[in-house]
Amino acid sequence: MTFNWKRPVLAAAIAAVTAVPALAQEMTLKLGHLANEDNPWHLASVKFGEELAALTDGRITVEVFPNESLGKEIDLINGMQLGTVDMTITGESLQNWAPMAALLAVPYAYKSIKHMDEVASGEIGDQIKAQIVEKAQIRPIAYFARGSRNLTSNRPIAHPDDLDGLKMRVPNVPLFVDVWKALGANPGPMAFSEVFTSLQNGTIDAQENPLALIRSASFYEVQSHVNLTEHVRSWIYLTIAEQTWQKLSEDDRAAVMAAAESAQAYERGLFGDSIAADRAFLEEKGMTFVEVDGAAFQAAAKDAVLANVNDEIKPIVEDLFAQ
Repeated sequence: MTFNWKRPVLAAAIAAVTAVPALAQEMTLKLGHLANEDNPWHLASVKFGEELAALTDGRITVEVFPNESLGKEIDLINGMQLGTVDMTITGESLQNWAPMAALLAVPYAYKSIKHMDEVASGEIGDQIKAQIVEKAQIRPIAYFARGSRNLTSNRPIAHPDDLDGLKMRVPNVPLFVDVWKALGANPGPMAFSEVFTSLQNGTIDAQENPLALIRSASFYEVQSHVNLTEHVRSWIYLTIAEQTWQKLSEDDRAAVMAAAESAQAYERGLFGDSIAADRAFLEEKGMTFVEVDGAAFQAAAKDAVLANVNDEIKPIVEDLFAQ
């Protein structure tokens, strides 16, 4: 019988290795989103990655993929549920899984950005986030503001009575169509790519979008007024896949949340600057900004909004309108 002297040595070596504490986990989080590199959401995503790397001494890094380069929004959500994507920026699209996510963008539900912030960061916001985690297996860790939607036209519109059958483009969303009908306009869905030409040739007389899109689409060349209807104030979440979250230690979860808090504050500063810059640009291009009777618009839209929201969130929307 031949004695194998290597076996005891090997066993001792294995024991020594397993006795060494495991190194702190290292990982790279993949964060995909739809915005371009100049958008505050992208810049805030980069800020999140920088903060997280600093808080974890470089153990956790974030690779950001803008411009849908990692996939479209729904594809990214599906990827997070399957474990192939770690993070994305998403909002009311999550209502496909979590009905309460519809509250992120209900017309006339929020009277101001301050009111919206109170809801997003308060009890209702906590309920929305909890349902998203449970139903979609995606965890919101911060929220970013979105530019309010405003009506552009070639005449001032300060009150619903001023709409008087105004032909306007709206996205292909039944809620938007019904609300603008209730307000007195003549809305119709149309692909965004067709809007400029349709405004130019008079097929439609108006459209509604945030200031940033009014600027980037050059609508100032074919529209003279921005009516500050601010009919949709909304927010969107920076999210992490629940599968990824569960892999993190308690310390690393705390680091993720701290980095997310910094990113949220950073984005809000960029957002405020961008709104002011977009307005100044459009005014320089000759557009007139019109203050509107917000209470009159909200009152005229209320029944159409309530008719389009599901029963689960209807009581909450009723309460928001009453505030």
